[in-house]
Amino acid sequence: MTKLQAYITLGCLLTLAACSSKSSSATDQASEPVTPVQVAAAKRGSIHHVLSAEAVLYPLKQANIVPKISAPVAKFYAQRGDHVREGQLLAVLEDRDLRAAATESKDLYEQAQATFTTTSQATVPEDVTKSKADVAASRQALDAARKVYESRQKLFQEGALARKLVDDAEVALAQAQSQFDTAQAHLKGLESYSRVEQIKSAQAQMDAAKAHYESAAAQLSYAEVRSPLTGVISDRGVNLGEMASAGSALFSIVDISRVVARANVPINETASIHIADAATISGPGGELPGKVTVVSPAADPNTTTVQVWVEAPNPGEHFRPGATARLNLDLGENKDAIIIPAAALLSSDQGGERVMIAGNDGLAHESQVETGIREGDQVEILSGVKPGDQVITQGALGLDDKAKIQVTKPVTQPGATEGGKE
Repeated sequence: MTKLQAYITLGCLLTLAACSSKSSSATDQASEPVTPVQVAAAKRGSIHHVLSAEAVLYPLKQANIVPKISAPVAKFYAQRGDHVREGQLLAVLEDRDLRAAATESKDLYEQAQATFTTTSQATVPEDVTKSKADVAASRQALDAARKVYESRQKLFQEGALARKLVDDAEVALAQAQSQFDTAQAHLKGLESYSRVEQIKSAQAQMDAAKAHYESAAAQLSYAEVRSPLTGVISDRGVNLGEMASAGSALFSIVDISRVVARANVPINETASIHIADAATISGPGGELPGKVTVVSPAADPNTTTVQVWVEAPNPGEHFRPGATARLNLDLGENKDAIIIPAAALLSSDQGGERVMIAGNDGLAHESQVETGIREGDQVEILSGVKPGDQVITQGALGLDDKAKIQVTKPVTQPGATEGGKE
């Protein structure tokens, strides 16, 4: 073989090898799998910031009625499940001993009242009147004794009377003066100290008797057990004839005309929650509109959550305390948000979330996104998606970046149109 023939043969072999390589590459590209996907367009629109959390229901008011005395139950006027009003009589305890004590105390009080009236209006004034009369009589006796003494003294100086008679008159004058001074002091005492003290003593005895009577009457009133609030009896601790103890609840009453839903909310969400914000409580009994009444000022260090209370009217009392419900808080609205279906969101290996966007080139393109408000099956996108982008809502799971895709239409249910109407 000549050199020329060898070069020609080598060129043919190289050409055949190149053609074989191109054919193999085209075959591999043609054999790459195509993933069917469904898409939805990102669009601008309005979205509400609705925070949803699990909550536990509590009554607006509740009370455990503990009797103030220990005694057997004589009669019940209400049973478990009954609706009662504030102040309504619920039960009567055995009270015969208390009733007798109250009657005795009342009699003693009335007796003390009579004593006080007698002392203040009769006894003391009579004593003062008598003492004044004694002073007047002793003053007259003193004047008479003084005149006798002066008369005898004059006759003695004239020599017409013996000295002994003068001395007798002087002694009588001294005695009359002493009696006058004593009567005057007694009157002064009655008018100042004695009279006031006697009335004070009678007043104190009457007040003590009154306090004792009021205490006995209060003890008697404790035998009547009344409701402190309007509500429903949720429990009754004892049966008829059993001992009601001063340390145990006889009735438990709850007011469920309004309910309070208490939910633990992530601490980063509480900045948007304010007192009087609108909210709804959803449960088996339906849906109740309410308002935020409490946002706890402190977070739970174990769960890093803050407790939020929402109060709502409970017509028909369909919502029961102790049950769980879902709390939805309306925290505002963004009227110019980029919105995509929440089904398009995927977890990212780098942390956060991502979406797959169907490109015009027939490939899926991965994009890291930052999310904002979520409402139902819609989510706000803060970055990573533009209005009009076709995000993959079905078929994106496990899809690689730049993988070949084929957009398909949703399958309609038999008997329904594309719009979902029969």
